[in-house]
Amino acid sequence: MYTHSTTLRIRYAETDQMNIVYYGNYAQFFEVGRAESIRELGFTYKKMEEMGIRMPVVEMEVRFLRPAHYDDLITIKTLLKELPTDHSISFYNEVYNEQNKLLTTGKVTLYFIDSHTHKRTLMPDALREKLLPYFQD
Repeated sequence: MYTHSTTLRIRYAETDQMNIVYYGNYAQFFEVGRAESIRELGFTYKKMEEMGIRMPVVEMEVRFLRPAHYDDLITIKTLLKELPTDHSISFYNEVYNEQNKLLTTGKVTLYFIDSHTHKRTLMPDALREKLLPYFQD
């Protein structure tokens, strides 16, 4: 399993009148987690696009357990629980507060799309090679 963590401080603009993070912002938090986890592997979305691959989100699930508030420092944990074997990749997310209490969980699935044909394609071999060591027993 591949795991990566990154932290963010909640900005005032991300909260509602109740001083709670607006639920729609979690999609962006999950994206930060995905982008940083891919970056740690030596890739970026820009590099993927240069390789002729795009990765649109096709499904997102979120479960809200506890609220995050303005000025909280949150940790976004991003996990790949299985090595992708087909045309999609699923990132699991867990968001924690500074007291290490689980606030939110999520799963975001993306497809690998060929930039030229706009059809699904397989994960690039270079990314598979980077991930493979995390999934060997």
